[in-house]
Amino acid sequence: MPDLAVLDRQAILGAVSAAEAISRTREAFLRHRQGDWVMPPKVYLESPGFGDFRAMPARGDGLAILKWISSFPSNPRRGLPTVIGLLCVSDAETSEPIALLDAGAVTALRTGAVAAVAGKALAREDATTASVIGCGLNGGWAGRCLAAAGYADGVCFDPRPEAAEELAATLGWRAGTLAEALRCDVVTCVTPGAQVVVDAKDLRAGMHLNMLGADGPGKAEATVGAVASCALFCDEWAQASHGGELTGAVEAGMVTREQVTDLGAVLTGEAPGRRGPDAVTLFDSTGLAIQDLAIAAAAVEAWRAGRVEAQTVRL
Repeated sequence: MPDLAVLDRQAILGAVSAAEAISRTREAFLRHRQGDWVMPPKVYLESPGFGDFRAMPARGDGLAILKWISSFPSNPRRGLPTVIGLLCVSDAETSEPIALLDAGAVTALRTGAVAAVAGKALAREDATTASVIGCGLNGGWAGRCLAAAGYADGVCFDPRPEAAEELAATLGWRAGTLAEALRCDVVTCVTPGAQVVVDAKDLRAGMHLNMLGADGPGKAEATVGAVASCALFCDEWAQASHGGELTGAVEAGMVTREQVTDLGAVLTGEAPGRRGPDAVTLFDSTGLAIQDLAIAAAAVEAWRAGRVEAQTVRL
């Protein structure tokens, strides 16, 4: 077996810019919608009292990946990231492993990128302001990608003021209150999903919501009433209806499959997006393996081209 490349967080973030992450993530939705890229359902393995593990496979363009990643909300108290994991890249023709990637960096890039992809597809054409609610690693990259997509005027909010201020300084935005963040044209929530941050009373005509934090059962960033009051979109119905922001409204019988449009269908032109300037749109992102494949492929390409260095191991 040939040597296996190992790309750490710094290498991945150096290999894939925010702009490229956006382009690659958008293309992943198109390729999956067209049937070129395939993705079995995400598998959850609970670790009761601590969090959960997720196994996420995908295949496309000669590569096959498996992301093994966790979500352990109490990890920061142990001095560890909430999200930890590995992503294995293999040759889809021979099955030979090619590289191991830091899954946290891949997740941050594709989480941030999808906020920009959905925002551009679903927000008002004249939207100029954006906000990030939750300024951890993934929220930080959501902000970077929104800024790269042209949202130069933005607000960062986090219960930890220092986190909001640090991200705002990085983006050229400003730190503000939750109410100020909710007044922006494009509102992106990237919290752990343990507490609601958006209620029906917070909805305003013309706003767009990216809900990125509720990526597993029992999580929610918005009330059921708020979700049911919006024009709804998701990354994939199967995941979103069972472990995403839509789940509560679906279980309450307030939202059905017919009321939710896949983002991929909007991007391919098969389905309409926003139905007028006053609509309140909500995109539920649960995170797809095809998005991870897109970022992983970009990172491997950068390594093969010599633009970033990798460690190597021999199995």
